[in-house]
Amino acid sequence: MAGRKLEERLDQVKQLRGAAPSESIDVMLRKALADRSNLVVAEAAKIVGEQRRTLLISEMLAALDRLFDDPVKNDSKCWGKTAIVKALVALDHGESAAFLRASRHVQMEPVWGGQEDAAIHLRANAVLALVQCQDLSRAQVLRLLVDALADPADPVRLEAVRALEQMNGEESAVLLRLKAHSGDRRPHVIGQVFDSLLQLEGEKAVSFVARFLESENPEICDEAALALGNSRSAPAVKVLIETWQQARGSEFRSVLLRALSVSRQESALQFLLELVAKGSDRDSATALDALHLHKDSAEIQKLVDDARKQRQR
Repeated sequence: MAGRKLEERLDQVKQLRGAAPSESIDVMLRKALADRSNLVVAEAAKIVGEQRRTLLISEMLAALDRLFDDPVKNDSKCWGKTAIVKALVALDHGESAAFLRASRHVQMEPVWGGQEDAAIHLRANAVLALVQCQDLSRAQVLRLLVDALADPADPVRLEAVRALEQMNGEESAVLLRLKAHSGDRRPHVIGQVFDSLLQLEGEKAVSFVARFLESENPEICDEAALALGNSRSAPAVKVLIETWQQARGSEFRSVLLRALSVSRQESALQFLLELVAKGSDRDSATALDALHLHKDSAEIQKLVDDARKQRQR
């Protein structure tokens, strides 16, 4: 019976999603935010964020406080708190108290064979939200992001890197360079560091990221190559081509060609098309795989077809 009633309450809230914002809808959303179920609260928070109902921020903050009280019981898996933090971000909420509390929250919950932290995505979203807090100085935010870079959870460290990119400025670039040198147990986090550095510094970061193409960790080499490709800069394309010409491992050479394809630079596409037409059988096939990224471009597919015909001749 209790489960059925919960489903009914959830359905009632979900039906509000397509409704035009109004005072009567606000009344129902307030009731849902005060519901004893964290699932109902989460659904209401999503709608508040989507409809940008800033008038309900105080109710969301009250709900957040309530869910922090005996959190494992009142908000299992942190679904309610995480939805509220996301909604506050969508509403451009600029006061830091809620985000600071959420960014430090660890919620260990029982799972088969032990315990696990259910607050990882809550912290990750809260860390990224710190950038928009108007009551924190730049120095305070940077210190908080440095702390987040040491979080044991991968998503939190990843969002800390993205937050540093959003902060802009020389300090952010320096911190990201330090993070690149110090490394991370997850290569994709370092890959985000490379992406963010190239966004912040542009061509100035190309030579720095290029050093990691010679890393002893092949996954870091791959991340550096793909980040250079994603930067879509001419100097990065030049580095990728030169690296491919010297590389020996077939897997890394394949990644380099994919990175060139991702760049969408004319010089990179011409290099790939030349391989299709005149390269070894293996290189031609690998270049074709890389160019498959552009399967929806009629113009590029025509060039690919021309290169294949040239090879056949």
